[in-house]
This record gives sequence, structure tokens and C-alpha cells, in this order.
Amino acid sequence: MSTLVLVGTQWGDEGKGKTTDYLAARADMVVRYQGGNNAGHTVVVGDREFRMRLVPSGVFHGKDCVIGNGVVLDPSVLVQELDYLAGHGVAVDRIWVSGGAHVILPYHIRLDQLEEERRGPYRLGTTGRGIGPAYADKAARIGIRFSELLNPTVFPAKLRINLEEKNHLLQAVYGASGFDEQEVLDQYLAYADRLRPLAADTSLLINRAIDRGDKVLFEGAQGTLLDLDHGTYPYVTSSHPVAGGACIGAGVGPTRINRVLGVVKAYTSRVGDGPFPTELPGPEGDWIRERGQEYGTITRRPRRCGWLDTVIVRYAARLSGVTDLAVTRLDILAGLERVRISTAYRLDNSLVTEFPLDGADFAACEPVYEDLPGWTATGEPLGLADLPAAARAYLERVEELCDLPVAVVSLGRERGQTLELCDLFAAGTACAAKPSRL
Repeated sequence: MSTLVLVGTQWGDEGKGKTTDYLAARADMVVRYQGGNNAGHTVVVGDREFRMRLVPSGVFHGKDCVIGNGVVLDPSVLVQELDYLAGHGVAVDRIWVSGGAHVILPYHIRLDQLEEERRGPYRLGTTGRGIGPAYADKAARIGIRFSELLNPTVFPAKLRINLEEKNHLLQAVYGASGFDEQEVLDQYLAYADRLRPLAADTSLLINRAIDRGDKVLFEGAQGTLLDLDHGTYPYVTSSHPVAGGACIGAGVGPTRINRVLGVVKAYTSRVGDGPFPTELPGPEGDWIRERGQEYGTITRRPRRCGWLDTVIVRYAARLSGVTDLAVTRLDILAGLERVRISTAYRLDNSLVTEFPLDGADFAACEPVYEDLPGWTATGEPLGLADLPAAARAYLERVEELCDLPVAVVSLGRERGQTLELCDLFAAGTACAAKPSRL
């Protein structure tokens, strides 16, 4: 049994897409376990860039790709993505969708956008793609699952009931127009016909793969600080990016997980509103944003950028039981005379080394920095010894502050610009014993 969960340890955009794509070359199955098309993965294959929203990154290696029950699925987006991939010569015949995945419908999208507008200055920064309302209907037990979309008897009946409620809400509360039942029905029945071959009992598929000894890679969207329960609430997503979310969102037991790889960007970024202690609102933050092209994969919104915050990385590691780290985008910091790492916070004249659960306290935190020397371009190293000494020292300090070994170092967007320091699919539960192998 060889299973690996890949989680983001910050607010998302850590480079999970490239990391998943790199590791998928050796995996047999790649599973997306939560989120929706509100987040994307950018994967570079040769001279071509792919922006993915739903299909797992393993598709570029011809692996079995699973969209689990924990995902909320916009059928129109999935159809577009399948056409996009096929049009670029990527095989899409090994993609499976859980019948338990909930479906995003047009009223979810409209309600998402109208509610965000209504919040005004208290907006959450939602992408307006219907993710939150779809998860809300799921919790309210009025959602429509993928298996029900495929049922020509069940779907029309459930849609009629839901549209009565949603149209009343749109008209009475927001003063907006409702949806025509027949138009929505015709549109979604067409999606059902197109996507029917993808339906599967994905929990069974995944568990049978594990039983065979296949290598299974679980990928999440967003990052730990956007987790519904453990993130910077209310500035969070509506699902669980933490490693525990993989068990629920894919239908596997916790005893079936071997390792958890925490993806850490060498600096920190955040999309949307909410507190961000290490944010750099001035020229340094702008320099990092432009050098790293820190704009949303799907929304193209500019990301807020700042120094690496190891307080939140340690918090993420604790929540997900992270066994190893993947440090990405180390190349972006090259050229700076000085780089900084936040090791703790200052709150009301007290030193805080653990993530504060109270949102007001977190918003009031000021970072405590440790300064390290910068380095020149990282180039195309064949191994750690080829990296500048200051870059190696930076990685060593990350290991020490997070008390975890670095297993992967990413130095660019290309697959080949990756240093893998151990086999993450090897037997055992840790890549190497601490202290650092660097």
C-alpha cells in the first residue's frame, strides 16, 4: 500500500498543481477530493501551459483520474475541460466521477454573486462560481448529486422543487429574475448524456487500487488556511483542504494513508480578503507578485504577496499530520539581497509561536522576522550541491522551524526544474529521519 496526500500549507496557490503533476508520473491513480472550479492548477507540459479546474493533474500522464464525492461539480466546466484537453491531444478516457459528488446549478452561481454584492465592505472574496451555495445545499440535504443528475426521473423532480424555492429567494430577497425550469432541465440533461460514461463508485475504485498495492495520490484544492473548520474563518472556502478531507472526500479510511506532503511556497500569497500578517503591500510585495506572476489561475485576480510565515506552516502540519515538505518557487526569491521568514508573532506585547484561533487576535498579530542573506539565480541544478549556499541555508532553516524534512524543491515551472530528495512512494511513513538531510 502506497498512498500520499498532497495538501497546501498556506492560503492556496502553493504550487500544488506542478507538484501533483510531477509526482503523478509515478502514481497509478490521482484523486481530487474536495473543492470545485473556484480553484485551478497550472501545469506546464513542454512549451504548453494548461490551466485545470476539475480534472486531476494525472491526466497528463495517462493515469486513472478520479473526481471524488467531496467535490462540487459544475457540469458545464467539466465538459469544457474535457473538450479542451482532447483538443490538445490529451486522452480523457480514464477519468471517473463519483456519483456522490454534488452538482452546481445556475441558481448556485447567481446566488453566490448576489450575496457577495450584498455584503459590500464585508465581502469574503468569493469567486462567484456557486461553490458555497452548492455546499450549503449539500448540508441542508436539498442538493442534487451527480448520480441524480444522470437519472431522468429523479433529476426533473428535484430540480422543480429546488427552483420553486430558489426563484422565490432570487425574486423576493434580491429583486433578481428567476430561472426557467425547462431551459435548465434541457441544458443539464444534455450534460448528463455527455458525462454519463464517467460515473463510477469511486470509493470502490480507489480502495481496490490500494488493495492491489497501486500508488494513489490524493490532491486537494486551496490551502489549509482556507479550510472551513480550521482556516481564517469567515475568509475560507466551503470544504476541507486538510488531509482529513481526503478520507471523507474520496471515501477511504484514515488507516489507508501512508504519507502527507505539505506544499510550501518559499514566500506567502493570498487571494481575497482577510488577515495576512506577513503581507508586503509596497514595492517588495509588487516585485514578488510580478516576478512570480502571482495572479489567480482561473480568476486572474492579483494575489497579495508577503514573506514566508512558518507559524501557519507549523499549524498546517499539525492539522494534517504532514510527514514531509515540498518547497516551491524558490527561484522567485533569487536576486534579493535579503529574505525574511516569520518565526513568530507579536500580540499585545506577547510573543506568540502558535497560530491564534481567534480571528481578531490573528488580525492584530505582527510578524517577528528572521533575516537571511539572499542568493543569485538558482539556474538548473542537478542536485542540492548545485544550489547557492544561501538558498540551501534557507531550506535548512525552513526544515528547522517546521521540524519536518524537505523532500521536494521546485525551482521553476517546468517538470525538470524539480529536485526530489527521496522517494515519497517508498515504503514507510517518513522520507528521512530529522535532522536535515540538506
